[in-house]
Amino acid sequence: MDKNKYVYELRDLTRLLVRNLGILDKSEASCCGTTIGQCHAIIEIGTAQEISLNELADILKLDNSTISRTVNNLVDQQLVVREIDPQDRRYIKMKLTDRGWTVYESIEKNMNMYYACLLKDIPEEKHAQVIESLALVVEAMKNNKCC
Repeated sequence: MDKNKYVYELRDLTRLLVRNLGILDKSEASCCGTTIGQCHAIIEIGTAQEISLNELADILKLDNSTISRTVNNLVDQQLVVREIDPQDRRYIKMKLTDRGWTVYESIEKNMNMYYACLLKDIPEEKHAQVIESLALVVEAMKNNKCC
């Protein structure tokens, strides 16, 4: 098979994947009344249970000012609390509030239901192959030095 055919197919398939996931992200049901950026921040804070602003910015690939605005909005909505580290007062860690945990759990439940539904349309014997292939693509993107 022509090597360029794979390039075009990968590009087209990832474009469609990103587009379809973008539509999902914009869904009120998936992000529980938060913006897409807030939704991603809530998921990462909840997953880590405690995280610094810099760590969150690195994970989400956003600059500190953008993530600061996002976190400020989450604090204003009483979904996140900031705590100063007693050993290093320059280090601020963030945690979900009880209300934030409720939103996090709702997002997780909705997304798990969505992806379980997706897997129903893929033959069960192909599930591991799909996961392995996506993991390879994600790893290649993380390691990419082309751009």
